[in-house]
Amino acid sequence: MKNRKELEQRSFVCEVRAEESDAGKIITGRPIVYDSMTNLGPFDEVIERGALTMTDLTDVRFLINHDLSKLPVARSRRNNGNSTMQLSVDEFGMNIVANIDTENNSDARTLYSATQRGDVSGMSFMFSVNEDRWENLESDHPTRHILSIGSVVEVSAVTFPAYNATTINARSDKALENAQLVLDNARNQQRAKPLENGEDESKNTLELLKEKTKILGGLK
Repeated sequence: MKNRKELEQRSFVCEVRAEESDAGKIITGRPIVYDSMTNLGPFDEVIERGALTMTDLTDVRFLINHDLSKLPVARSRRNNGNSTMQLSVDEFGMNIVANIDTENNSDARTLYSATQRGDVSGMSFMFSVNEDRWENLESDHPTRHILSIGSVVEVSAVTFPAYNATTINARSDKALENAQLVLDNARNQQRAKPLENGEDESKNTLELLKEKTKILGGLK
């Protein structure tokens, strides 16, 4: 296990709702789901319960399809009362409640309509990993357990939420490449461990031989 600061993206099919309240037009959803096995193509992945316990949620933006070129439709800044998006972590993962401006933001208006019609059915999030654990790392299809998420920088309503092996290529070649890179890095780190341990053992053996030589030399 090793700290990682690279950002990754994950998507889930979930219930996303468009609601109207006294505060205005609201989008609710669950971008992060615990204990759900997700097929990323090269490997399966599970976000373990409690992975958000120490997560940095200082500044989280709400986007559409991770489009960084567009303005966010909502934002949570330290999750304070002035934020246009509120985050809550429970035993099942993380929920969002986003108050979006459909009058002055055409993207927000389009998102609200698509969600209300049921055309948007999933959410995604961009995050870093602090701690993970792999099972059957050298097999054809290992499993990664995410134990601790370091930070979440944005959540998105997404058109194609499922990271299934049958659909990931059609949706995003980059997502598949990123997943493969995560797996390759983990395997490289795993293979490097025996070498490092072997080098340490060689050094220890050499030191013992030197000490033995000194002792034998002193007995002559």
